[in-house]
Amino acid sequence: MEKFGPWQRISRDKVYDNQWITIYHDEVVTPGGSEGVYGIVSFKNIAIGIIPLDDNGHSWLVSQYRYALGRREYEIPMGGSPEGEDFLLAGQRELREECGIRAEKWTPLLQLNTTNSVSDELGQVFVAEQLSFGQQQLEDSEADLQLHKLPFKTIYQWVLDGKIMDSISVAAVLKLGALRPALLV
Repeated sequence: MEKFGPWQRISRDKVYDNQWITIYHDEVVTPGGSEGVYGIVSFKNIAIGIIPLDDNGHSWLVSQYRYALGRREYEIPMGGSPEGEDFLLAGQRELREECGIRAEKWTPLLQLNTTNSVSDELGQVFVAEQLSFGQQQLEDSEADLQLHKLPFKTIYQWVLDGKIMDSISVAAVLKLGALRPALLV
């Protein structure tokens, strides 16, 4: 048996594996001493999010149909960073691919665990500024992706209104609003 804090793992089975995730079924002993099971979704990429900001306080959201949810969602631009890739390089690539935007100034905004009760997914978000514009370079899975340029204060309000529900987007927008209240005026 392996010990993980107050938990003990009796056994682990890999029940699913693809290029993005591995799903494990663990037999465990809980902190209270009873035996149980725990399912874990282990991500192979770090989630990278970007809030691009222009000099006028505008930003860009993307919207796309999210298969797992069965609906179109608004989000900050995001993508994945394979293990070992520099987070900043991944952010620069994703912003260029999804939005056709390059930025001269990059500021780390936050790191977060997206769903720490069942997953090990880590998210890293940057603020990108001093922007220049080019062409999108969408992947096949992003063919329905739409860009939306909005005042940041509108995006912040959409978070408060529940129009944006993606956890990384919500956390990043709220933090940036708290750090830069002038964007909300």
